[in-house]
Amino acid sequence: MYICDIKLLQKVVITKTWPALDEALKDMLTTDEYEFSKCMKIADLGCSSGPNTLLVISHIIENLSKLQEHAPREIQVFLNDLPDNDFNNLFKLMSTNTNTNTKNNIECYIYGAPGSFYGRLFPNNSLHFAYSSTSIHWHSQIPQGLEKNNKENIYIATTSPPHVYEAYSKQFERDFTTFLKLRGEEIRGGGRMVLGFLGRSVADPTSKDEFKPYTLISETLSDMVSEGLVKEDDLHSFNIPIYGPSVQEIEGAVESEGSFNLDKMEFAFVPWDAKEDCNNYEKNNTSGKIVAKCVRAFLEPLLVVHFGSSINVDHVFDVYAEKVEEHLSVERSSYFFHVISLTRKTTTG
Repeated sequence: MYICDIKLLQKVVITKTWPALDEALKDMLTTDEYEFSKCMKIADLGCSSGPNTLLVISHIIENLSKLQEHAPREIQVFLNDLPDNDFNNLFKLMSTNTNTNTKNNIECYIYGAPGSFYGRLFPNNSLHFAYSSTSIHWHSQIPQGLEKNNKENIYIATTSPPHVYEAYSKQFERDFTTFLKLRGEEIRGGGRMVLGFLGRSVADPTSKDEFKPYTLISETLSDMVSEGLVKEDDLHSFNIPIYGPSVQEIEGAVESEGSFNLDKMEFAFVPWDAKEDCNNYEKNNTSGKIVAKCVRAFLEPLLVVHFGSSINVDHVFDVYAEKVEEHLSVERSSYFFHVISLTRKTTTG
């Protein structure tokens, strides 16, 4: 159930990337100097294991077929995620979906590519196009130097000391620079990349709480500390490896790393519960419960690893759902997502 809800939210985010994706593919295939008529190689980075992966592949095939004589005859799609991703389930889904096999005279061959995208995944100059949605905001690790300095907060909050923001920002710079460098080695000159990921609309993260969902989790855990249900030291040492960068940070990293031109940067606001964009939620779910299920899908494993058996996860998210519902009754809030389109430079010198 929790996975189902977060997949619906992710689907909304994915559809927000369609305009940039469609434009990048059309531009690459109609104006690029390279010939893709034989086989085009595509990577979906952080693909997960559900129907949204099929959605991405089917959409790409549909749009390639519209390019007629410019469309490749064959495509290879490499599905990347961490090794513990359920690739078996993913390929079972693929085997029953004809849109991902042969359609409009485009043969599609699909492969798994397990591993972190903060490491090398493909040979030099082997890819033509890379795509990622709702993945790049995950750090490779919890930022160093936080220790217990963030106290009751589990992420950057308006009450966090400056060095907490600096630690998260530096970790993003290291990770995103590494990501760009590695993809710059794997994507051939003139190739494209489209990324959609969590971000923020202001440069100073302490000036506006754009990550209120995490603040409300912090408040929930703080309440449990007061009730003797969670150890204070455990809360003070818990931080999540997610970061929503600003426009300035993204532009700076792309320019500094130097492998890509930043062609376009757009943004999208997606409601926490995605209700304005999706009609598939159960009618008896309140917004608070919907958001709680989405957050639980990715946060529960982190909570269990850090707090161990001492934490009652059901209680955490029951209380959290009430806090979210109370917040949304006063203010309809949204996530801020970046959608960026990049072109691999033909030379980096």
